[in-house]
Amino acid sequence: MSSHSLPGSVWSGLIGQDDVIVTLQAAVRHAHGPGEAGPAMTHAWLVTGPPGSGRSSAATTFAAALVCDEGGCGSCQACRTAAQGGHADVHVEIPEGSEILLDHVKPLVQMAAQAPMTATWRVIVIEDADRLNDRAANYLLKALEEPTPHTVWILCAPSVDDVLPTIASRTRHVGLRTPPTASIAAMLVDDCGVDETLAAFAARASQGHVGRARALATDEMTRERRQQYLRSPMNLRDLPSCVAVAGEVFEAVSAVADSRADRLDEEEVHLLKSRYYAEGVTRLTGALKRSHDAEAKELAKEQKRRRKRLVIDEVDRAIVDLIGLFRDVLTVQMQAGVELINGEMRAQIEQMAAGSTREDSVRRMDALEHERVVLFSESSPRAVLEAVMVQIKDPNVRVGVA
Repeated sequence: MSSHSLPGSVWSGLIGQDDVIVTLQAAVRHAHGPGEAGPAMTHAWLVTGPPGSGRSSAATTFAAALVCDEGGCGSCQACRTAAQGGHADVHVEIPEGSEILLDHVKPLVQMAAQAPMTATWRVIVIEDADRLNDRAANYLLKALEEPTPHTVWILCAPSVDDVLPTIASRTRHVGLRTPPTASIAAMLVDDCGVDETLAAFAARASQGHVGRARALATDEMTRERRQQYLRSPMNLRDLPSCVAVAGEVFEAVSAVADSRADRLDEEEVHLLKSRYYAEGVTRLTGALKRSHDAEAKELAKEQKRRRKRLVIDEVDRAIVDLIGLFRDVLTVQMQAGVELINGEMRAQIEQMAAGSTREDSVRRMDALEHERVVLFSESSPRAVLEAVMVQIKDPNVRVGVA
């Protein structure tokens, strides 16, 4: 546990990122000080780090701390809702396709021009800012060059080099690293109360992804679904079985996504109602009703987008788990002597290693990495899973997904 992240605060979820926490906490202090914000605070930030390092988590944690009166207590309504996309002054833009277009950025710039509704700051987070196309990036650049008071932009990308130099130069950079497995395991024992064996498994299996590690440690259904993903290659015999197994995985993925979306949707609808329906009010009229209906319509649209994205994210997790499996197969084939990600499956992994070649394993991993890219380019998640299974069955096949 970081000495800078008090248990229960929003910062406690950023594992192995002590330097980043110090920087962001200083910014929050200066943002909440009397008068204008101090020098540790700025209007635009760029959060970078490898996959699984927690870029989105760091961005939403920072956002929550900025809209919390206590700087990220972790228990108030602002902290709880900001991290889940339910706070009126925090907007998290999650790209659906391979590019962030001008039409996506224009509403964000308009939003940035508005004063905060309930908090001191309005925070706009753009995940995967490396997907900004040139027109969108140039339009955003103007907003960064002429910042509006009390608006904070937080952009997320794998590295500084993945965004336009002109945008990078107008943001303050914080870089994350993949958290050490031991740090994640210690967090799981301390924060989640799980035993050391389960914590070690979850930390190893998550491949450095803190949110995934927490879910694996605390939810048996998450562990069972992961086993379903990892067992899928063992049920591939021919093309029909590839399609059938892909369908079974997709059903499991959809169940996960729907469960999470239902919970978030319910919280947001309740929050919207609580803002408009004061005690004793049962019916809205006039301008108040029009404002409520407009917000409800926009919320429904955002919830539909999020539900779709949650499916894509869970398919991506399944593919990452499979990449880890074939990394283990290759490790055994090369007699590398390093710890397996899926050590509990050593017998099956050794059997798979004996029944294939190193070249097969490399081809499978390359194909899976390619399908991760395809997944985020407006392709059907189910079709991507079918392509995954076909290429696992025969690593010499290359499948194009429309």
